[in-house]
Order: sequence, then structure tokens, then C-alpha cells
Amino acid sequence: MTKVLINGVLGTMGEALVRLISGKDDICLALGIDAAYDGSSSYGFPVYRSPGEVPADADFDVIIDFSHFSAVPALLDFAVLRNKPVVLCTTGLKEDTLKQCDEASKKIGIFRSANMSVGIYVLRKLASEAAKYIGDDFDIEIVERHHNRKLDAPSGTALAIADNLNEAMDGQLEYVYDRHSRLARRDKKELGISSVRGGNIVGDHDVIFAGRNEVIELSHSAQSREVFADGALKAAVFMAGRPAGKYDMEDLFK
Repeated sequence: MTKVLINGVLGTMGEALVRLISGKDDICLALGIDAAYDGSSSYGFPVYRSPGEVPADADFDVIIDFSHFSAVPALLDFAVLRNKPVVLCTTGLKEDTLKQCDEASKKIGIFRSANMSVGIYVLRKLASEAAKYIGDDFDIEIVERHHNRKLDAPSGTALAIADNLNEAMDGQLEYVYDRHSRLARRDKKELGISSVRGGNIVGDHDVIFAGRNEVIELSHSAQSREVFADGALKAAVFMAGRPAGKYDMEDLFK
């Protein structure tokens, strides 16, 4: 049984994790951390406002983080101190935090993916494979849509898909995020990335290959945030007891 600590346990994704864990027999919720916790409510498991408040004898195997990019540095320090692996799901990380992740991975296991959905992993694979065959003859565009509360744009998932496509195209692509100020034809090496924010869209990603007289589209639509929570739980079970290093969805599916 894998015992998990959830950072951001009272947030939308934290709540989804709690719901899913209740139906699992290979993982259990040991405790949670959330800066919004006011101490007035009981959740059936211990909750602390910060990593520093977690008792030294707290028993857990792995940390899942769905919080805010500003909370990640302190969590990484805590994970290294406790020698526990982290499934890092928070997006929009700053450059200095990414460097901290690299340093932490020398001491503990760090699992990081731009998107925890199994379907997105498959979409990235399919898009890369398609680019190898038709990329030179087709214009490639990525369109991502998310809810109106999402802070970063383009999404980390869109950028990850773009990186997969660029790798398949031998690094020839130029990412273009905004064309409103351009008065020029589209270059063949452009990779357009467009963002839509509105309503309560969980997360949609389309990869468009537009050729002469034909268009190929690969699409993924998340119907519920539970797809991300389920992927995070799979990663947590996978990471329990893993040695130091960097891990991602590729490792999980090997």
C-alpha cells in the first residue's frame, strides 16, 4: 500500500485525488498540505498549512503536488529533507524552480510531466509519429483551450506537444504564439500555438496538420479533472521507493 502526501489537498485537483483514492486498494491518503487550511474543518486525515508544519514522524511514501508554482520551491526543500520522491504536477514553474528540480533529482526521485493524462501521452506520441511522415508537406498548428481561471498560456501541455513535434522535425520549427502584428505569409517552418480561455473547459488540445487539399487533426478533450488525478496516482505508485533521478510518463509506460 502506497501512502501519499498531497500538497494542495484542498484545491480542485486535490479534491479529485481524494475522491479517487477512496476507491483504490493500492494507495491511501496519509496527510495533506494546503495554505488555505484554517484549522476549523476536519477531513478524516491530517492537514497542515505548510511543509514546515508536518511532524518529523509523519508516515508517507511519496508526495503528489497540485498546488501553485510559488509553493513548489519550499516543497522540494521539504522532500529532499525527508528523502521522499515527488510527483510534480504543478505547471507554470519558473526557471529557477526548474533548476531546483534538477538539483533535487540528484537526491530524490522527481516525476514531472506537463500533463498527467494517459490520453495526452498517446496524443504526443501520435503527433510525433505523424510529423516524421508528413511534416515537410503540411503546416502544423496547435490549439489549446482551458477554463478562464488558468493563469499560464500557452499551456504546458501545448508546449510539450510542440517540443515533441520539433524533435521529430530535427529542431527546424519556429514557435509562433501571436500573428496579429505580422503582415506576412506563414513560413513553412512555423509552428503556430494558439490559446483559448473561457468557461469551465477542463482542457482540450488539437494538433492540426494542414496540407494541400487535406487536413489531419489529432484531438484530445479532457471531460473531467479526474483523468489528471488518475495519472498522478499511477505515477505515485510507480515512484514509491524509486531511486534519485528524473522520471516522466515515458518511464511510467515502459
